[in-house]
Amino acid sequence: MATATKNGIVIARSDDTVIVEGNHYFPPGSVSTDVLESTDHHTHCPWKGDASYFDVVVDGERSSNAAWTYVDPKDAASNIKDHVAFYPVVTVTDD
Repeated sequence: MATATKNGIVIARSDDTVIVEGNHYFPPGSVSTDVLESTDHHTHCPWKGDASYFDVVVDGERSSNAAWTYVDPKDAASNIKDHVAFYPVVTVTDD
């Protein structure tokens, strides 16, 4: 079981994450979407595709572009489609 927390509040939990390049990618249904706000930020990975980003907002504290997802990943990364990963401002632990 992997858990993502910010300021002690659980924002994602799943026993079905996919680990890619050291990051837990949480399935879409396991993430509290009420703490995610879409941004205009995007990046490109040669093998995964284009990532879309979210601010993580917990207890009024905003962490800019702290989460990302691949809405339309390349075939090599199809297993993380719509999954959400977090930068280290969000604590991810294996329970």
